Order: sequence, then structure tokens, then C-alpha cells
Amino acid sequence: MVLDKEESVSLVSLQSREKPRGCAGCNGKIRDRFMLQALDRYWHEDCLKCACCDCHLGRMGSTLYTRANLILCRRDYLRLFGVTGNCAACSKMIPAFEMVMRARDNVYHLDCFACQLCRQRFCVGDKFFLKNNMILCQLDYEGGNILMTINYRPRQLL
Repeated sequence: MVLDKEESVSLVSLQSREKPRGCAGCNGKIRDRFMLQALDRYWHEDCLKCACCDCHLGRMGSTLYTRANLILCRRDYLRLFGVTGNCAACSKMIPAFEMVMRARDNVYHLDCFACQLCRQRFCVGDKFFLKNNMILCQLDYEGGNILMTINYRPRQLL
């Protein structure tokens, strides 16, 4: 994924003797104690917002994204311009902003990352095995239950 521009957002203190700066969002004078600095310009804290969801970018973290003259939060940038793929278990689309689990070249929804025989979901620290491109729990892997699923063929990510 290539970003047109990834920028940091800084909170800057306005010194009492300093001449008020103009806000890049509303063009008004910034007389607040603090202002945001991003994209080589200054902003009121309430004026630096995502063009899609209107979230305040100074409160969301320290990064914003720009593309096609839009200022975006990370979630909306990925939703609009991110790369998506399909879940190796259910074959449904995985949005670019969603958390995923990976096993070799396969990508899974968090809810789909489970033993493909007994459907047991894995917790942090659990062992899992990848055999014939299937995710298996330790019990099914060691028990050889994979013979029951000869006709199973998982879909590959494109």
C-alpha cells in the first residue's frame, strides 16, 4: 500500500507574547493556549478533522493521511484506499482496517481463526498447526483427524 502522504500531528503551545496564527481550517485567529501543527500549517484543535467521519485528528493519535486533497484518519484512509483480501476460512472479504490473524500466506478474520475440524477458537498462547493448508488445534493435529476431511479444499488468497 502506498500512501500519498502520512503526516504527524503535533500539539504546540502558543506563547503569550506570540502573535496569533491563522487556522488552516477556519481561517480564524488561533487564540487558544494550544494549537495543532500538521501539513506545515496550524489548526484549532476542533478544526483538524477527518474529511469522512469528522473525528478530531488531534485526539485520534499523532498521524493523519492525505490523498486526493482529503485529510483522513487512518481508518478512513484504509477503508477508501487500502488493500483488501479474502479470509482463507470463510472466503469473505476482509476490510483493510480490520485486525486479522495470519498463518503463512493465509489471512483470517479473528472470528474465523479456529480449528477447521472441531471449530475450537484459539486464545493467546495456544498452539495451532497448519497442515494441508488447514488450521488445526493440537488435539486434532496429533489425533490424525485430518483423514475425515479428504474432500476439504480451502480457498487461497489472491
